[in-house]
Amino acid sequence: MKITTFNPRIITKDAEPLVKLFEELGFEKRHNISFEDNSFSNIRMKDGNGFYLDISQTDSDIPCDVASIRMNVDDFDEAYKLLQDRGFKNMFGDQTIESSSGKAAVMMSPTGFVIQIIQHIKN
Repeated sequence: MKITTFNPRIITKDAEPLVKLFEELGFEKRHNISFEDNSFSNIRMKDGNGFYLDISQTDSDIPCDVASIRMNVDDFDEAYKLLQDRGFKNMFGDQTIESSSGKAAVMMSPTGFVIQIIQHIKN
């Protein structure tokens, strides 16, 4: 498995205040991806130094914002199994986020930190 991207991500129920905050800190929106059912969207941001940040909005029942790591990989199934073998649990049961361009899951470690694994599908 190869890691292709690694950066911070914030998962929230209300992205707009966070986007405004990070814009004030010098980040700019690069792109926004929403899934067909609008249950999840992701705003990719970048600052002048080349640092990336993702802000993801979900309608899932999360008690508070979650600071996490975005980790793009070239083999989703391998990354998912590797994390599971080390005690990580999918925060949304067995639910993965799937679209025509990718597959993702939000995985929580036994100690509470979160990694969202993503594999982009290139057509």
